[in-house]
Amino acid sequence: MERIPVVQDHPRSAVPKGKFHVRLTSGRFQNLRRLTSWPLLALFFTLVWVQFDGQPWLLFSFEQRRILLFGNAYSWHDLPLLAGLLIASACLLFFLAIAWGRVWCGFACPQSIWTWLFIRIEDFTEGKASRRAREAHTPLRGARLARRILKHTLWILLALATATTFTGYFIPIREILTDSLQFQLSATAVGWITTMAALTYVNAGLVREKICLHACPYARFQGVMFDGNTQTVSYDARRGEPRANRRKAHDSSGDCVDCGLCVQVCPVGIDIREGLQAACIDCGACIDACDKVMQKLARPKGLIRFASEAQLEGKPDRLIRPRLVGYGAVMLCAFTGVLYGFTDTTRLLVEIRRDRDTLFTRLDRQTVCNHYRVKVEGYSKEHRFVDVSISGVDQSELFGVRQIDLAENNASWLPYRVCIRTPESGTREFTFNFASGEVATSKSTTFLARTF
Repeated sequence: MERIPVVQDHPRSAVPKGKFHVRLTSGRFQNLRRLTSWPLLALFFTLVWVQFDGQPWLLFSFEQRRILLFGNAYSWHDLPLLAGLLIASACLLFFLAIAWGRVWCGFACPQSIWTWLFIRIEDFTEGKASRRAREAHTPLRGARLARRILKHTLWILLALATATTFTGYFIPIREILTDSLQFQLSATAVGWITTMAALTYVNAGLVREKICLHACPYARFQGVMFDGNTQTVSYDARRGEPRANRRKAHDSSGDCVDCGLCVQVCPVGIDIREGLQAACIDCGACIDACDKVMQKLARPKGLIRFASEAQLEGKPDRLIRPRLVGYGAVMLCAFTGVLYGFTDTTRLLVEIRRDRDTLFTRLDRQTVCNHYRVKVEGYSKEHRFVDVSISGVDQSELFGVRQIDLAENNASWLPYRVCIRTPESGTREFTFNFASGEVATSKSTTFLARTF
Protein backbone atom coordinates (compact mmCIF):
# COMPACT_ATOMS: atom_id res chain seq x y z
CA MET A 1 0.00 0.00 0.00
CA GLU A 2 1.42 3.39 -1.05
CA ARG A 3 2.26 5.68 1.82
CA ILE A 4 0.53 9.05 1.87
CA PRO A 5 3.07 11.80 2.68
CA VAL A 6 2.37 13.97 5.69
CA VAL A 7 2.10 17.69 4.92
CA GLN A 8 2.62 20.00 7.87
CA ASP A 9 0.35 23.02 7.98
CA HIS A 10 2.23 26.22 8.87
CA PRO A 11 0.09 29.19 9.85
CA ARG A 12 0.34 32.19 7.60
CA SER A 13 2.25 35.07 9.17
CA ALA A 14 1.93 38.71 8.42
CA VAL A 15 4.74 41.19 7.92
CA PRO A 16 6.73 41.17 11.18
CA LYS A 17 5.91 43.88 13.66
CA GLY A 18 8.69 46.12 14.86
CA LYS A 19 12.24 46.24 13.59
CA PHE A 20 13.85 43.22 11.97
CA HIS A 21 17.41 42.91 10.72
CA VAL A 22 17.96 42.08 7.05
CA ARG A 23 20.82 39.70 6.33
CA LEU A 24 22.74 40.55 3.16
CA THR A 25 23.33 37.77 0.67
CA SER A 26 24.82 37.31 -2.77
CA GLY A 27 23.87 35.40 -5.88
CA ARG A 28 22.72 35.76 -9.44
CA PHE A 29 19.58 37.75 -8.68
CA GLN A 30 21.44 40.10 -6.36
CA ASN A 31 24.04 40.60 -9.09
CA LEU A 32 21.24 41.28 -11.57
CA ARG A 33 19.69 43.77 -9.16
CA ARG A 34 22.99 45.60 -8.84
CA LEU A 35 23.47 45.61 -12.61
CA THR A 36 20.09 47.33 -12.78
CA SER A 37 20.25 49.66 -9.80
CA TRP A 38 23.82 50.96 -10.00
CA PRO A 39 23.47 52.37 -13.55
CA LEU A 40 20.20 54.02 -12.46
CA LEU A 41 21.94 55.54 -9.44
CA ALA A 42 24.81 56.73 -11.64
CA LEU A 43 22.36 58.36 -14.04
CA PHE A 44 20.49 60.06 -11.21
CA PHE A 45 23.58 61.56 -9.60
CA THR A 46 25.48 62.49 -12.80
CA LEU A 47 22.80 63.50 -15.30
CA VAL A 48 22.05 66.62 -13.29
CA TRP A 49 25.60 67.87 -14.00
CA VAL A 50 25.56 67.30 -17.76
CA GLN A 51 25.26 70.42 -19.90
CA PHE A 52 24.52 70.88 -23.58
CA ASP A 53 25.62 74.10 -25.23
CA GLY A 54 25.88 75.82 -21.85
CA GLN A 55 22.46 74.66 -20.67
CA PRO A 56 21.53 71.75 -18.37
CA TRP A 57 20.74 68.63 -20.33
CA LEU A 58 17.73 67.87 -18.14
CA LEU A 59 15.95 70.63 -16.23
CA PHE A 60 12.35 71.41 -15.26
CA SER A 61 12.63 75.16 -14.80
CA PHE A 62 9.73 76.88 -13.05
CA GLU A 63 11.49 80.23 -13.30
CA GLN A 64 11.91 80.06 -17.09
CA ARG A 65 8.67 78.12 -17.59
CA ARG A 66 10.39 75.60 -19.81
CA ILE A 67 11.62 72.03 -19.84
CA LEU A 68 15.12 71.26 -21.05
CA LEU A 69 15.15 67.65 -22.16
CA PHE A 70 18.27 66.11 -23.72
CA GLY A 71 19.30 69.30 -25.49
CA ASN A 72 15.79 70.29 -26.57
CA ALA A 73 13.60 72.96 -24.97
CA TYR A 74 9.88 72.48 -24.39
CA SER A 75 7.24 74.79 -22.97
CA TRP A 76 4.92 74.10 -20.07
CA HIS A 77 2.22 73.61 -22.69
CA ASP A 78 4.03 70.37 -23.58
CA LEU A 79 3.59 68.95 -20.07
CA PRO A 80 0.73 66.68 -21.27
CA LEU A 81 3.40 64.79 -23.21
CA LEU A 82 5.20 64.00 -19.97
CA ALA A 83 1.89 62.94 -18.46
CA GLY A 84 1.40 60.68 -21.47
CA LEU A 85 4.89 59.29 -20.95
CA LEU A 86 4.00 58.44 -17.36
CA ILE A 87 0.81 56.72 -18.51
CA ALA A 88 2.76 54.72 -21.09
CA SER A 89 5.29 53.77 -18.40
CA ALA A 90 2.43 52.63 -16.17
CA CYS A 91 1.22 50.41 -19.02
CA LEU A 92 4.74 48.96 -19.21
CA LEU A 93 4.63 48.35 -15.47
CA PHE A 94 1.30 46.51 -15.81
CA PHE A 95 2.69 44.45 -18.68
CA LEU A 96 5.71 43.45 -16.58
CA ALA A 97 3.45 42.66 -13.62
CA ILE A 98 1.38 40.18 -15.61
CA ALA A 99 4.47 38.53 -17.06
CA TRP A 100 6.98 38.57 -14.16
CA GLY A 101 5.26 39.97 -11.08
CA ARG A 102 6.79 42.85 -9.14
CA VAL A 103 10.22 42.78 -10.78
CA TRP A 104 10.12 46.58 -11.04
CA CYS A 105 9.72 46.82 -7.26
CA GLY A 106 12.52 44.40 -6.55
CA PHE A 107 15.09 45.54 -9.10
CA ALA A 108 14.49 49.16 -10.18
CA CYS A 109 12.08 50.97 -7.83
CA PRO A 110 13.79 53.97 -6.13
CA GLN A 111 12.31 52.97 -2.77
CA SER A 112 13.96 49.55 -3.01
CA ILE A 113 17.25 50.90 -4.35
CA TRP A 114 17.65 53.46 -1.57
CA THR A 115 16.50 50.96 1.06
CA TRP A 116 19.27 48.56 0.03
CA LEU A 117 21.77 51.44 0.19
CA PHE A 118 20.68 52.29 3.74
CA ILE A 119 20.81 48.60 4.73
CA ARG A 120 24.38 48.34 3.42
CA ILE A 121 25.37 51.41 5.42
CA GLU A 122 23.78 49.82 8.47
CA ASP A 123 25.64 46.57 7.83
CA PHE A 124 28.93 48.47 7.38
CA THR A 125 28.63 50.56 10.54
CA GLU A 126 26.82 48.30 13.04
CA GLY A 127 27.82 44.88 11.79
CA LYS A 128 26.01 41.97 10.24
CA ALA A 129 22.37 41.19 10.92
CA SER A 130 23.13 38.53 13.52
CA ARG A 131 25.26 40.95 15.52
CA ARG A 132 22.66 43.71 15.28
CA ALA A 133 19.98 41.31 16.49
CA ARG A 134 22.09 40.25 19.48
CA GLU A 135 22.84 43.84 20.47
CA ALA A 136 19.30 45.11 19.93
CA HIS A 137 18.40 44.84 23.63
CA THR A 138 21.74 45.85 25.11
CA PRO A 139 22.37 49.36 26.48
CA LEU A 140 23.19 51.93 23.81
CA ARG A 141 26.54 53.26 24.97
CA GLY A 142 30.25 53.20 24.25
CA ALA A 143 31.35 51.80 20.90
CA ARG A 144 27.81 50.75 20.01
CA LEU A 145 26.58 54.32 20.48
CA ALA A 146 29.43 55.60 18.30
CA ARG A 147 28.52 53.13 15.56
CA ARG A 148 24.87 54.15 15.78
CA ILE A 149 25.78 57.85 15.47
CA LEU A 150 28.02 57.08 12.49
CA LYS A 151 25.22 55.14 10.82
CA HIS A 152 22.69 57.95 11.14
CA THR A 153 25.30 60.51 10.07
CA LEU A 154 25.95 58.58 6.85
CA TRP A 155 22.20 58.16 6.35
CA ILE A 156 21.69 61.92 6.67
CA LEU A 157 24.57 62.68 4.28
CA LEU A 158 23.15 60.28 1.69
CA ALA A 159 19.67 61.77 2.16
CA LEU A 160 21.03 65.31 1.70
CA ALA A 161 22.95 64.27 -1.43
CA THR A 162 19.79 62.68 -2.81
CA ALA A 163 17.62 65.70 -2.01
CA THR A 164 20.14 68.19 -3.42
CA THR A 165 20.50 66.18 -6.62
CA PHE A 166 16.73 65.89 -7.01
CA THR A 167 16.33 69.64 -6.50
CA GLY A 168 19.02 70.15 -9.15
CA TYR A 169 16.56 68.89 -11.76
CA PHE A 170 14.38 71.95 -11.04
CA ILE A 171 17.03 74.53 -10.12
CA PRO A 172 20.45 74.32 -11.85
CA ILE A 173 22.68 72.29 -9.56
CA ARG A 174 25.61 74.69 -9.97
CA GLU A 175 23.44 77.55 -8.75
CA ILE A 176 22.40 75.52 -5.71
CA LEU A 177 25.99 74.76 -4.72
CA THR A 178 27.21 78.31 -5.38
CA ASP A 179 24.38 79.86 -3.39
CA SER A 180 24.90 77.33 -0.59
CA LEU A 181 28.60 78.18 -0.28
CA GLN A 182 27.73 81.88 -0.18
CA PHE A 183 24.82 81.31 2.24
CA GLN A 184 22.43 82.84 -0.28
CA LEU A 185 20.24 79.82 -0.99
CA SER A 186 16.59 80.83 -1.21
CA ALA A 187 14.13 79.80 1.48
CA THR A 188 12.18 77.81 -1.12
CA ALA A 189 15.23 75.77 -2.08
CA VAL A 190 16.21 75.23 1.56
CA GLY A 191 12.70 74.07 2.42
CA TRP A 192 12.52 71.75 -0.57
CA ILE A 193 15.93 70.16 0.10
CA THR A 194 15.15 69.75 3.79
CA THR A 195 11.78 68.15 3.07
CA MET A 196 13.16 65.75 0.46
CA ALA A 197 16.10 64.80 2.69
CA ALA A 198 13.77 64.09 5.60
CA LEU A 199 11.50 61.96 3.41
CA THR A 200 14.47 60.00 2.06
CA TYR A 201 15.85 59.44 5.55
CA VAL A 202 12.50 58.29 6.94
CA ASN A 203 11.42 56.19 3.95
CA ALA A 204 14.67 54.33 3.29
CA GLY A 205 16.10 54.29 6.80
CA LEU A 206 13.19 53.98 9.22
CA VAL A 207 9.97 53.00 7.45
CA ARG A 208 11.37 50.85 4.62
CA GLU A 209 9.10 47.92 3.82
CA LYS A 210 5.99 49.64 5.22
CA ILE A 211 6.10 52.04 2.27
CA CYS A 212 5.90 49.10 -0.14
CA LEU A 213 3.06 47.48 1.77
CA HIS A 214 0.92 50.41 2.94
CA ALA A 215 1.83 53.51 0.90
CA CYS A 216 2.41 52.02 -2.54
CA PRO A 217 -0.92 51.18 -4.24
CA TYR A 218 0.77 48.60 -6.45
CA ALA A 219 1.00 46.17 -3.54
CA ARG A 220 -2.78 46.27 -3.25
CA PHE A 221 -3.91 45.81 -6.83
CA GLN A 222 -1.16 43.42 -7.95
CA GLY A 223 -3.39 40.46 -7.05
CA VAL A 224 -5.94 41.61 -9.63
CA MET A 225 -3.29 41.68 -12.35
CA PHE A 226 -1.64 38.33 -11.67
CA ASP A 227 -2.93 35.19 -13.33
CA GLY A 228 -2.05 31.54 -13.14
CA ASN A 229 0.85 31.98 -15.58
CA THR A 230 2.53 34.98 -13.94
CA GLN A 231 6.18 34.29 -13.15
CA THR A 232 6.80 35.40 -9.57
CA VAL A 233 9.02 34.35 -6.66
CA SER A 234 7.45 31.12 -5.41
CA TYR A 235 8.20 28.30 -3.02
CA ASP A 236 7.73 24.79 -4.43
CA ALA A 237 5.72 23.24 -1.61
CA ARG A 238 5.33 19.94 -3.45
CA ARG A 239 9.07 19.49 -3.31
CA GLY A 240 9.86 21.23 -0.03
CA GLU A 241 7.16 19.91 2.33
CA PRO A 242 7.13 18.58 4.94
CA ARG A 243 9.96 20.67 6.31
CA ALA A 244 12.55 19.08 8.54
CA ASN A 245 16.08 19.93 9.59
CA ARG A 246 18.83 17.51 8.67
CA ARG A 247 18.92 15.77 12.06
CA LYS A 248 15.18 15.09 12.13
CA ALA A 249 14.75 14.29 8.45
CA HIS A 250 13.20 11.03 7.32
CA ASP A 251 12.23 9.42 4.03
CA SER A 252 9.08 11.49 3.59
CA SER A 253 10.76 14.82 4.43
CA GLY A 254 10.89 17.49 1.78
CA ASP A 255 13.96 19.36 0.58
CA CYS A 256 13.32 22.37 2.84
CA VAL A 257 15.54 22.04 5.92
CA ASP A 258 13.75 24.93 7.67
CA CYS A 259 16.96 26.96 8.04
CA GLY A 260 15.06 30.26 7.88
CA LEU A 261 17.60 31.98 5.62
CA CYS A 262 14.89 32.90 3.13
CA VAL A 263 13.22 34.94 5.88
CA GLN A 264 16.45 36.47 7.18
CA VAL A 265 17.47 37.90 3.79
CA CYS A 266 14.00 39.19 2.85
CA PRO A 267 13.95 43.03 2.86
CA VAL A 268 10.25 43.03 3.80
CA GLY A 269 10.57 40.28 6.42
CA ILE A 270 8.07 37.76 5.05
CA ASP A 271 8.26 33.98 4.76
CA ILE A 272 7.90 33.11 1.08
CA ARG A 273 7.12 29.51 2.02
CA GLU A 274 3.67 30.64 3.09
CA GLY A 275 2.67 31.56 -0.42
CA LEU A 276 2.27 34.75 -2.45
CA GLN A 277 1.94 37.79 -0.19
CA ALA A 278 1.20 41.42 -0.92
CA ALA A 279 4.44 42.55 0.71
CA CYS A 280 6.70 40.47 -1.56
CA ILE A 281 8.63 42.67 -4.02
CA ASP A 282 10.15 39.82 -6.08
CA CYS A 283 13.74 40.88 -5.39
CA GLY A 284 15.00 37.28 -5.52
CA ALA A 285 17.07 37.49 -2.31
CA CYS A 286 15.35 34.39 -0.92
CA ILE A 287 16.12 32.51 -4.14
CA ASP A 288 19.84 33.24 -3.85
CA ALA A 289 19.93 32.24 -0.18
CA CYS A 290 18.00 29.01 -0.76
CA ASP A 291 20.08 28.04 -3.78
CA LYS A 292 23.24 28.28 -1.67
CA VAL A 293 21.76 25.95 0.93
CA MET A 294 20.63 23.46 -1.72
CA GLN A 295 24.10 23.55 -3.28
CA LYS A 296 25.75 22.78 0.06
CA LEU A 297 23.33 19.88 0.61
CA ALA A 298 23.94 18.54 -2.92
CA ARG A 299 20.29 19.00 -3.78
CA PRO A 300 18.83 20.59 -6.93
CA LYS A 301 18.47 24.35 -6.92
CA GLY A 302 15.12 26.01 -7.49
CA LEU A 303 13.23 25.10 -4.33
CA ILE A 304 12.43 28.81 -4.34
CA ARG A 305 12.40 30.24 -7.84
CA PHE A 306 10.56 32.44 -10.31
CA ALA A 307 7.65 30.21 -11.28
CA SER A 308 3.97 30.47 -12.10
CA GLU A 309 1.12 28.78 -10.29
CA ALA A 310 0.65 26.52 -13.30
CA GLN A 311 4.31 25.42 -13.20
CA LEU A 312 4.12 24.64 -9.50
CA GLU A 313 1.08 22.45 -10.16
CA GLY A 314 2.88 20.65 -12.99
CA LYS A 315 0.70 22.16 -15.70
CA PRO A 316 2.02 23.62 -18.99
CA ASP A 317 2.82 27.32 -18.84
CA ARG A 318 1.14 29.65 -21.36
CA LEU A 319 3.52 32.37 -22.47
CA ILE A 320 1.02 34.09 -24.77
CA ARG A 321 -2.35 34.89 -23.26
CA PRO A 322 -5.07 37.51 -23.92
CA ARG A 323 -4.42 39.71 -20.90
CA LEU A 324 -0.68 39.89 -21.59
CA VAL A 325 -1.24 40.63 -25.27
CA GLY A 326 -3.85 43.27 -24.41
CA TYR A 327 -1.58 45.16 -22.03
CA GLY A 328 1.27 44.87 -24.51
CA ALA A 329 -0.88 46.38 -27.27
CA VAL A 330 -2.02 49.24 -25.00
CA MET A 331 1.59 49.89 -23.97
CA LEU A 332 2.80 50.04 -27.58
CA CYS A 333 -0.06 52.38 -28.55
CA ALA A 334 0.68 54.65 -25.60
CA PHE A 335 4.40 54.92 -26.38
CA THR A 336 3.65 55.44 -30.08
CA GLY A 337 1.27 58.28 -29.27
CA VAL A 338 3.77 59.96 -26.96
CA LEU A 339 6.60 59.69 -29.50
CA TYR A 340 4.36 61.16 -32.17
CA GLY A 341 3.43 63.99 -29.83
CA PHE A 342 7.09 64.91 -29.39
CA THR A 343 7.29 65.54 -33.14
CA ASP A 344 4.75 68.38 -32.86
CA THR A 345 5.74 70.38 -29.79
CA THR A 346 5.48 74.10 -29.15
CA ARG A 347 8.26 75.97 -30.94
CA LEU A 348 6.96 79.51 -30.44
CA LEU A 349 4.80 80.62 -27.53
CA VAL A 350 3.14 84.03 -27.77
CA GLU A 351 1.29 86.17 -25.22
CA ILE A 352 -0.44 89.48 -26.02
CA ARG A 353 -1.75 92.00 -23.50
CA ARG A 354 -3.54 95.24 -24.12
CA ASP A 355 -2.12 98.35 -22.52
CA ARG A 356 -4.79 99.06 -19.91
CA ASP A 357 -3.52 102.54 -19.07
CA THR A 358 -4.48 103.85 -22.51
CA LEU A 359 -7.39 102.11 -24.20
CA PHE A 360 -6.87 103.96 -27.47
CA THR A 361 -5.45 107.17 -28.86
CA ARG A 362 -6.86 109.15 -31.77
CA LEU A 363 -4.30 110.78 -34.06
CA ASP A 364 -6.93 112.51 -36.17
CA ARG A 365 -10.59 112.03 -37.05
CA GLN A 366 -9.92 108.84 -39.00
CA THR A 367 -6.84 107.28 -37.41
CA VAL A 368 -7.10 105.39 -34.11
CA CYS A 369 -4.22 103.57 -32.38
CA ASN A 370 -4.21 100.83 -29.73
CA HIS A 371 -1.23 99.85 -27.59
CA TYR A 372 -0.17 96.28 -26.82
CA ARG A 373 2.58 94.40 -25.08
CA VAL A 374 3.84 91.22 -26.77
CA LYS A 375 5.98 88.41 -25.36
CA VAL A 376 7.50 85.71 -27.59
CA GLU A 377 9.25 82.64 -26.22
CA GLY A 378 11.28 80.44 -28.52
CA TYR A 379 12.16 76.81 -27.79
CA SER A 380 14.68 76.14 -30.54
CA LYS A 381 17.99 77.85 -31.19
CA GLU A 382 17.43 77.26 -34.89
CA HIS A 383 14.70 79.91 -34.82
CA ARG A 384 16.45 82.91 -33.37
CA PHE A 385 14.74 85.69 -35.35
CA VAL A 386 10.95 86.03 -35.39
CA ASP A 387 9.16 88.26 -37.91
CA VAL A 388 6.06 90.08 -36.61
CA SER A 389 3.12 91.27 -38.72
CA ILE A 390 -0.64 91.79 -38.44
CA SER A 391 -3.60 90.77 -40.57
CA GLY A 392 -7.38 90.89 -40.50
CA VAL A 393 -7.94 94.63 -40.89
CA ASP A 394 -7.50 96.98 -43.84
CA GLN A 395 -5.64 100.26 -43.79
CA SER A 396 -3.68 99.23 -40.70
CA GLU A 397 -0.10 99.90 -39.66
CA LEU A 398 2.09 98.21 -37.06
CA PHE A 399 4.65 100.16 -35.03
CA GLY A 400 7.28 98.26 -33.03
CA VAL A 401 10.05 95.73 -33.50
CA ARG A 402 9.33 93.91 -36.75
CA GLN A 403 11.99 91.23 -36.17
CA ILE A 404 12.53 89.98 -32.63
CA ASP A 405 15.94 88.62 -31.72
CA LEU A 406 15.16 85.86 -29.23
CA ALA A 407 18.77 85.74 -28.10
CA GLU A 408 18.24 89.19 -26.55
CA ASN A 409 14.49 89.45 -26.04
CA ASN A 410 13.31 85.91 -25.33
CA ALA A 411 10.31 86.02 -22.97
CA SER A 412 10.55 89.84 -22.76
CA TRP A 413 7.50 92.09 -22.99
CA LEU A 414 7.86 94.39 -26.01
CA PRO A 415 5.64 97.42 -26.74
CA TYR A 416 3.64 97.60 -30.00
CA ARG A 417 1.18 100.08 -31.45
CA VAL A 418 -1.44 99.26 -34.07
CA CYS A 419 -3.08 102.14 -35.96
CA ILE A 420 -6.12 101.83 -38.23
CA ARG A 421 -7.71 104.40 -40.46
CA THR A 422 -11.42 103.89 -39.95
CA PRO A 423 -14.48 106.03 -39.43
CA GLU A 424 -16.29 103.22 -37.60
CA SER A 425 -16.46 102.91 -33.84
CA GLY A 426 -16.65 99.83 -31.61
CA THR A 427 -14.33 96.79 -31.55
CA ARG A 428 -13.00 94.50 -34.20
CA GLU A 429 -10.74 91.48 -34.24
CA PHE A 430 -7.38 91.18 -35.95
CA THR A 431 -4.38 88.84 -35.76
CA PHE A 432 -0.73 89.12 -34.79
CA ASN A 433 1.40 86.81 -36.97
CA PHE A 434 4.79 85.44 -35.94
CA ALA A 435 7.09 83.51 -38.26
CA SER A 436 10.59 82.08 -37.96
CA GLY A 437 11.60 80.02 -40.95
CA GLU A 438 9.15 77.16 -41.35
CA VAL A 439 7.69 77.73 -37.88
CA ALA A 440 4.74 80.10 -37.69
CA THR A 441 2.02 80.90 -35.19
CA SER A 442 -0.64 83.56 -34.76
CA LYS A 443 -2.74 85.02 -31.99
CA SER A 444 -5.96 87.00 -32.28
CA THR A 445 -6.80 90.08 -30.24
CA THR A 446 -9.25 92.97 -30.40
CA PHE A 447 -8.94 96.56 -31.55
CA LEU A 448 -10.93 99.25 -29.73
CA ALA A 449 -11.93 102.29 -31.77
CA ARG A 450 -14.06 104.20 -29.25
CA THR A 451 -15.13 103.84 -25.62
CA PHE A 452 -18.80 103.72 -24.73
